Amino acid sequence: MNRIVLWILGTASAVVLMFGYHTSTSGPQATTPVPAGTFTPPPTTSPPSTSPPSTSPSASPSAQPSAQPSAAGTSTVTGDVAQTQWGPVQVQLTLQSGKITAVSVPQYPNGNRRDAEINEYALPILINETVQAQSSQIDMVSGATVTSDGYIRSLQSALDQAG
Repeated sequence: MNRIVLWILGTASAVVLMFGYHTSTSGPQATTPVPAGTFTPPPTTSPPSTSPPSTSPSASPSAQPSAQPSAAGTSTVTGDVAQTQWGPVQVQLTLQSGKITAVSVPQYPNGNRRDAEINEYALPILINETVQAQSSQIDMVSGATVTSDGYIRSLQSALDQAG
């Protein structure tokens, strides 16, 4: 009799746990574009840029890529929006004399806490590698493969526009 009671309680507990488990329901529909400048990577060891942070002319997902020249040979180039299974990724570069001096990510997947956690870790690494490599030949971040792939596609688009 005791075994039957324990079996029923164990089965009931397993059923309750299975129905209580919440899966990720995020996707492209659950993400919203983030205005430029809202993602601030931690400080790096590279020298600080003397140019002010730039903003994207349009933060909508359908924003067209653009190149905006500014003072003293500095230009801002926005790459195409790369659609990933978790949401859009877009890279914006600030170039001075043909060299990447700053990188911002105006759009990235942030539809849930897990997306935010992954990108809080991955984007500073991708940004730092971009500035160091001065190209799109950078490593993907383990655990953030989808975001890394979208980042690299948008980065290459921005570099293609910059020439």
